[in-house]
Amino acid sequence: MEIVQQLSQVQVLNQLWLLLFFIVPMVIISRMVVAGSRFSPILIIVIFGLLLGFLMVEVNIATPGLSEFPLVDFMARTTIIALIVSFFVGGQELRKILGNKEMEVTDIVVPMNEEVVLGTGRTHFIFILRSFFLLIGIEGFIRMFLQPGSLDSVAGYYPLIAFIGLIASVLLVDNKAKIDNKQTYIRKGLLETGLIIIVLFLSFAIASAVQPIIALPQIFFAMMISAAIGAIFYKWTFGPTVRALLFAGIPVVLAANFMVGGSRIGDAFAIDGMNAVLTYGFFGQLFWMFGGIALVMFIAKTAHARNLAPGMAGSLSHSGLTGACTAGDFGKVAAQRAPIMINIPFFGHIFVFSVLAISAEQGSLWFIPTAVIVTVGVVLTALALKNLRHANGEDRKEVKALMQFSFGWQICAVFGGLALLSMSSMSFEYGAMAQTSAISHFGLFAAIQGEMFGTEASLLIPFIFSMPFLVHPVVFYMFGKAMEKNGEMPKVPVYVMAIIGLLGISFAIFAL
Repeated sequence: MEIVQQLSQVQVLNQLWLLLFFIVPMVIISRMVVAGSRFSPILIIVIFGLLLGFLMVEVNIATPGLSEFPLVDFMARTTIIALIVSFFVGGQELRKILGNKEMEVTDIVVPMNEEVVLGTGRTHFIFILRSFFLLIGIEGFIRMFLQPGSLDSVAGYYPLIAFIGLIASVLLVDNKAKIDNKQTYIRKGLLETGLIIIVLFLSFAIASAVQPIIALPQIFFAMMISAAIGAIFYKWTFGPTVRALLFAGIPVVLAANFMVGGSRIGDAFAIDGMNAVLTYGFFGQLFWMFGGIALVMFIAKTAHARNLAPGMAGSLSHSGLTGACTAGDFGKVAAQRAPIMINIPFFGHIFVFSVLAISAEQGSLWFIPTAVIVTVGVVLTALALKNLRHANGEDRKEVKALMQFSFGWQICAVFGGLALLSMSSMSFEYGAMAQTSAISHFGLFAAIQGEMFGTEASLLIPFIFSMPFLVHPVVFYMFGKAMEKNGEMPKVPVYVMAIIGLLGISFAIFAL
């Protein structure tokens, strides 16, 4: 018995190193492939992750869902941790914008840009490693207290996973980066890690307390708390934890999710009704993304990536564009604006999640509030486009107009999409998954992962969410072309893809 236990412990450690060699090279290679171009590495992570998950099942290394590699799913469920950092930064930026606080902040770190691997500098390489260990360490620590009796095959090893992850993350600081005060920098990292853990505990406690009244997901309260902390500490200069998770947190989480999603490609198509869900998700990516861009181009008369990239990342809570923007793939201005746009629509999520929670309980969309919310969304979107048209390139005016657009178009996309899907033969749970994938909506994704719509939806969502990412080569290609043309997006292809998307979702709703 003792030998079996020892082998089991070794197996868990092997799983940890396997996960490291699955995820980190995927992120590094994705950066290598796009090195020297304007394209985002998220594009390669999509293809690489889906293909790896699919091949693991096809060659009988694993079964759908990768149950033989439990730490892959473990990593895939750390979405909320990566988002907390984005919400914190968004809260800071909102305070500065709304409070008219112009600040020139002297950065305490100058990264070492010597390339360790083609396309990735030394400091950024360490950020990727630190993000990996932070995510598993924080998730292991949280589960150790909140899910001690879990049936998860690695549940007994949560303390070990937490210890390895947190200790390794503390050690991973680039000693060759130019740091003004090393001790302060390290302490900032420890404090940031501790605050993320506190936010996770608080948000879980509040979500559990209000669940008998309304089943709002943990992600909503995590957003509110972290954004509030960011607004209070708006002068905070980032330590290594926030820097690492901003740069690589979302790509690492997505890499794990795409592996899980890819593993389900083979058997998911056999599920009744799945063709309609996937078709809507696929063409919905074209319609909601390029339809929104087309509106901004046609009415607001701006086609620059500094507006389009953060505007669409925020208005769709779009995971791919969010990761690309915060990593700086679309320029410094887009990177600064993205956290603001990501946060703005989440303040409206009290309506989104409350209506969805009630709808989930009754098994159908709560129609009258949905109609009211969609109307508000249309009005806000129209106002935003008008203000953006008259911004004349002024930073503050553009940001405020994009904030309105992020809120308005998000409401139109989420509730307008769900209202359209209610006309189809899909169940409400399948409709929610279809709309989540159609806009790559990180908040809804995290809520479904948290079983807001039941266990079946929770198990299927990595696959449903992953498949429309096959459209993302088109999305990132278009933004890449824009960056090659000094940020100006080509107009005619955008209009064509918006029309194709409209035809596709119509077919999914009424013909399948």
